[in-house]
Amino acid sequence: MSLIPQEIIRRKRDGLPLEPQEIAAFIEALSKDGISEGQAAAFAMAVFFRGMNRDEMVALTLAMRDSGDVLSWTDLDKPVADKHSTGGVGDNVSLMLAPIIAACGLAVPMISGRGLGHTGGTLDKLEAIPGYNVMPDETLLRRTVRSVGCAIIGQTGDLAPADRRLYAIRDVTATVDSIPLITASILSKKLAAGLQTLVLDVKVGNGAFMQSLDEARSLAHALVEVANGAGLPTTALITDMNQPLGDAAGNAVEIVNCLDFLAGRKAGTRLEKVVLCFAAEMLVQTQKASTLEEGHALASSALTSGKALETFARMVSALGGPSDFVEHPSRYLQSAPFIFPVLAERNGTLAACATRDLGMIVVELGGGRRTPADRINPAVGIADMMPLGTPVEKGQPIATIHASSMEAAERAAKKIMSCYVIADSAPDVRDPVIERIT
Repeated sequence: MSLIPQEIIRRKRDGLPLEPQEIAAFIEALSKDGISEGQAAAFAMAVFFRGMNRDEMVALTLAMRDSGDVLSWTDLDKPVADKHSTGGVGDNVSLMLAPIIAACGLAVPMISGRGLGHTGGTLDKLEAIPGYNVMPDETLLRRTVRSVGCAIIGQTGDLAPADRRLYAIRDVTATVDSIPLITASILSKKLAAGLQTLVLDVKVGNGAFMQSLDEARSLAHALVEVANGAGLPTTALITDMNQPLGDAAGNAVEIVNCLDFLAGRKAGTRLEKVVLCFAAEMLVQTQKASTLEEGHALASSALTSGKALETFARMVSALGGPSDFVEHPSRYLQSAPFIFPVLAERNGTLAACATRDLGMIVVELGGGRRTPADRINPAVGIADMMPLGTPVEKGQPIATIHASSMEAAERAAKKIMSCYVIADSAPDVRDPVIERIT
């Protein structure tokens, strides 16, 4: 067995399985700049075309976890849990789920990411709150998790650094959508966060990276099998992304949506169903609830009692945001100078939408990045989006655009209207939670 980088690349190129020692040696060299970008790109492309078996994926995940610090929470007297989503449009589940779960007695050190392509990023949304520190040092992170119960932050330089370097190379070499590489990237960061349990939200549909149910199942099974193989008890839910999950897509508008949700103003929505399903999974995994039904009831109680909203307020304050943010969000969130309705062009029922295109409209408005160096405008986005199955009349608003100029608003309105199909009959709308993978 050779530990020379080019020999490891050659073996994978030829379709041979790699030994754990080979994978560990390659990733250790990658994290210490002992591998060139060309070699890392060749390795990623070899994995993209040749794939990896379960043992290889576990070894890759563990090697990337061990490339940096691994947090330990042995000082806490409560279970440590987290959730990860593969990304969608109007998907701000993490913002509400973390405080709900913390209010139920779990610790949630949630490592989140920025927007990628048409999908919004949890960190970008939180940075709409003035002062909120998405990259705290370990001392502040620990203090916040200990005192509040949750902290939603970004991947620090010390957690899984090999993943950050390999991901940057994958991003520019068309090797992002490789199941072994996606799996190792997601799970290495979660394992480095010192979790005891994990639940995964694997999106499927025209607004997800996984377009078909078979693709989503393959990714969900790989993630669950590798996570459990690496010692992290994990389940996954496959959820629908053939329409935006919430009624807002953007940054400040999704923070407003989060506050409305935690205040009980989004009851009965698809978003509520998804949030409470994930909360129930996390509570059962950590034995805070004996059944999913009991977990659902506990999470609902944390929501209706106001404890979850209070927890969100304390998290924002602990991480540098305003102490009265929840009471007075309009004082702090930037608002767009032009707010413009999108009007239905005919009578009928909202029957379908091009969800990915809606996400790209948010990017075009300035709410996402075309290049990594782009600055985000937190105020822009789309709000008040009607769910599929809603009857509408000609001239009725089906969404509201928040834009930096009237020209941008009018341009976005035309594009948004073209994303929707208004039909004479009501469509069959898929349940937002499609399958559970264990």
